[in-house]
Amino acid sequence: MLGALAAMILFCVAGSALFIVLLIVISSMGEKHVSVEPGSYLVVDLSTNITDAPPVLDFGMLTGDAVEVIQLRNATKAIRSAAKDSRIDGVLITGSLRPDGLGSGYAALAEMREALSDFKTSGKPIHAYLTYASTRDYYLASVAGDVALNPFGVIIMPGLATEPVFFANAFERFGIGVQVTRVGKYKSAVEPFIRDDLSAENRLQLQSLLNDIWTGLISDVAASRDLTVAAIQGVVDAEGLIRADKAKDAGLIDRIIYQDEILDELKLATGRNGTELPFKQISLREYAAVAPDPGGYGTGRIAVVYAEGDIVDGEGEWTQVGGDRFARELRKLRQDDKVKAIVLRVNSPGGSATASEVIQREMRLAAMEKPVVVSMGSYAASGGYWVSTYSDRIFAEPTTITGSIGVFGIVFDVKELAGNIGINFDSVKTGRFADALSISRPKTDAELAVLQRSIDWIYEQFIEKVAESRHLDRSVVEEIAQGRVWSGSEALKLGLVDELGSLNAAIRYAAEQADLGGGYRVTEFPRRKELGEAIAELLQRLQPAGARSGIYSDLLRRMEMELKTLNAYNDPQGIYARLPINLTFR
Repeated sequence: MLGALAAMILFCVAGSALFIVLLIVISSMGEKHVSVEPGSYLVVDLSTNITDAPPVLDFGMLTGDAVEVIQLRNATKAIRSAAKDSRIDGVLITGSLRPDGLGSGYAALAEMREALSDFKTSGKPIHAYLTYASTRDYYLASVAGDVALNPFGVIIMPGLATEPVFFANAFERFGIGVQVTRVGKYKSAVEPFIRDDLSAENRLQLQSLLNDIWTGLISDVAASRDLTVAAIQGVVDAEGLIRADKAKDAGLIDRIIYQDEILDELKLATGRNGTELPFKQISLREYAAVAPDPGGYGTGRIAVVYAEGDIVDGEGEWTQVGGDRFARELRKLRQDDKVKAIVLRVNSPGGSATASEVIQREMRLAAMEKPVVVSMGSYAASGGYWVSTYSDRIFAEPTTITGSIGVFGIVFDVKELAGNIGINFDSVKTGRFADALSISRPKTDAELAVLQRSIDWIYEQFIEKVAESRHLDRSVVEEIAQGRVWSGSEALKLGLVDELGSLNAAIRYAAEQADLGGGYRVTEFPRRKELGEAIAELLQRLQPAGARSGIYSDLLRRMEMELKTLNAYNDPQGIYARLPINLTFR
């Protein structure tokens, strides 16, 4: 007993000490003094995940699951500020992106690339050093005037592909019933649950979408590298995994060198040749903390609201767009006289139709009182388009995935699964449809007809809203809807968006519409987590160490993503306006 008591006391003391140390570490995160030495290079380390929304306080470093996050707007602001900063002599791009969730999408990378191109016009050099470069990495690095690759490095750029996961056979094997209703021949979000392959319509729209995005990517690369699109496609199809010598022969890179060689060159360029000190440098993350805001002054405020994640009913989690939470924030901004304009940045595949309407209602009310502008990120589809359509102007990137104007319903039942383990259900009810939403049994034809009527009505409302807000004939909207997914460049041709441009372009437009000129400040929502919230998250996330890389980890992450999607299906009516699948590009 004494031994056990002593162990408990020791555990409590050690735990308290660890907790105090943790608080000290957290406090020190914001106390680091950042200075920029004259003649420094800005190091853009791609070993991060680029998100639209400000990252909440993350404990990844302490839980063994470290994926650094940097906010897109902070990154682009820092790069553009560095172009005018006399202390910054150039940029070094290195590392390899670590996409996670909806982060580091091609639309976000296009904005990063635009900022790097703006830096390049200042006359300062941009060097890129790569070892294992994915398509995303090379897309950014190709803007550099000097692209170098490790002799044993490779550019992994075989083209774009997407591989949806299908659960129908697994559900059948385990006795999980699935019944669906939908409107729109391209509205294929239900296919993973009822099929084991792509439908012809889904295959057609995905092929068209990938073609649009891929053409945009290699067109940008071709312009930067003074190559033709056909030449790049030729080497991609011939090599797939492009070795250093093949990459140089094709003009994709300028040099083949080792890392120590480029580091020595940078030491010489920054006046530290022959010393043991590294070349003068400052990381993008550190510089972003001290880089001035392009607006930066004035009494007028522009509120940037980041709708990033699945749109869900209620408050939602931090990685979701909770309908009630976002509507409440939009209402506050609408009623705040200091806020002169609102920019909604959408990076969402959609989700709950009910939640989308709750948010759209507040967007419409806000647009009656002040400029409301939408900036579409990598995804702004279905529910993501629903919340966008009534804004004064919609900006998108060519590689934005948008449209998907369609609605579907999905209901599950566990009757067979429960029966296999000896569990049965029975019911007593006072109305014909009283237990229609139960998961204990399949739905009757009459019950499915009720759900289909709701789906049809919501789809009609969706069509009507788009036609009204976008000033399009209803017949035109009906033709381009049907759940069809479009790229940003195609959406512009169809009238679904107004202009191709970045988040910064949307903010500038909002400032002009609010007569703020160049004098304004930008505030953002969601806010960062408070310390107590972050600590609570840490306690929830603490878990035994396991495999974090390799095939197991990749499969686990993919399954977690699909399960999170299932968990996001929380609309009270079971009706959704969501992107057909979780699009992941290889």
